[in-house]
Amino acid sequence: MNQGPGMQRGSSVRPGQMTAVMRAMQQAVGPKVLRIGIVAAGRIVEERIIKQRVSVTIGSSEKAMFVIQAPVPAQFKLFELSGGEYYLNFIDGMNGRIALPSGISELQGLKGQARRVGSGYQIRLTEDARGKVVVGETTILFQFVTPPPNQPRPRLPLSVKGGVANQIDWNLTVIAAFSFLVHFGFVGAMYSDWMDPVVNDDLSAGLLEMVQRATPPPAETIDVPSSTSTAASTAAAAAPASTSKSSGSKNSAAQAPDAKAVSSLIGELEKTNIAILAALGGGPNIAGVMKDDNGAPVDLNGLATRQGGIANASGGLHLGAGAGGPIEPGGKAGTLQNLQGGETGGASTSAGTAAKVVPVGTVDLGASSMSVPVSNAEAVIRRDIHPGAKRCYQKGLEADPTQSGKIVVLIKVAPNGEVDSASVASNSGLSAGVASCIASVARRAKFDPPGASGSTISVPFNFVKQGG
Repeated sequence: MNQGPGMQRGSSVRPGQMTAVMRAMQQAVGPKVLRIGIVAAGRIVEERIIKQRVSVTIGSSEKAMFVIQAPVPAQFKLFELSGGEYYLNFIDGMNGRIALPSGISELQGLKGQARRVGSGYQIRLTEDARGKVVVGETTILFQFVTPPPNQPRPRLPLSVKGGVANQIDWNLTVIAAFSFLVHFGFVGAMYSDWMDPVVNDDLSAGLLEMVQRATPPPAETIDVPSSTSTAASTAAAAAPASTSKSSGSKNSAAQAPDAKAVSSLIGELEKTNIAILAALGGGPNIAGVMKDDNGAPVDLNGLATRQGGIANASGGLHLGAGAGGPIEPGGKAGTLQNLQGGETGGASTSAGTAAKVVPVGTVDLGASSMSVPVSNAEAVIRRDIHPGAKRCYQKGLEADPTQSGKIVVLIKVAPNGEVDSASVASNSGLSAGVASCIASVARRAKFDPPGASGSTISVPFNFVKQGG
């Protein structure tokens, strides 16, 4: 019969005696801990050993150690740990039986010897105490037990804990690596050029020369002259064509353009240009082309066809006697001021036609202020509102070229970034139409959400007219 290590033949160990290993496994005995069971509807719904000596709470709160539905506070401390000893707290309405060193007693009968704590009662429990506490339809069973031994952490066997290197089949790994090296080395050699034979340099030069001879020269492009070209440029373009014809080379004859075709093409272009000018009709149309942004349009055709004509006799621009144009001899009306228009942007005559001068307006953006910071306020004002304000001002200058001044626009931004309202807080020097136009532009802006309270943005603009 096989004997264990502690029961070998000739051993002095008697049956039933603890061995050294068993004595080493003994746990140190400490204070007992609570074992609590919750009984509902006649069956145990929860049982737990409180391994750490802490207070135990019951109630409907999720933070309670045992969540029950009973007429007690949300976190009622049923078993309270104070000074290393447990105390049972109970209130009116709780029933039960407790086994103490003095005997078994009803919970309500212990009120006389219990300590009054607020609206409840408190009684000291020993490690031999046990019993039950009834709260509503829930029964709580308790007793003190020896704490269970700490379970060691599970560990893998040494055979499983071996490293990855111990699990590799090195013979198979070396064979597979050599096989991959041979196969991929062969494929790489096929696609590389170090195995290609050396090409003779003389043969390469001969092949290059043969390819160059076989390749035709690129065709020369013909630069077509513009419609303003003169007859001299036409003759100069036709001269190379005649020279190329006189050469006996076949290649030159093939490359030279046809002089007749070039002349025909130039003629067609000139006819087309003349037709375009005729369609424009001259007069105010040509004046629109010649118009300067800072001056009044001048009908040059009308000036040229007037009675006196135009002369430059003494370094100035004069009209003949009786011309009656905007530039008169004699000095009073003979300045260019009549063409430009006065400071008020009034009408100036151009070959007998009245034209109103509209100055160009610029809009300077001042520093804006916000009741609540909006992240993209400056970007939206410069991108969306500032260009619109400039358009509104330019449109207002068409009606009144004298206006200029300052405007402060108040923009109320809703919590979602939409503009609730936009109004003109102050207006100095601008018409009501320009102010209303700028407020309308501000209402179409879209900002980032400023928060639950929204924001009010104050934007100043400075309007200045340029010229006129």
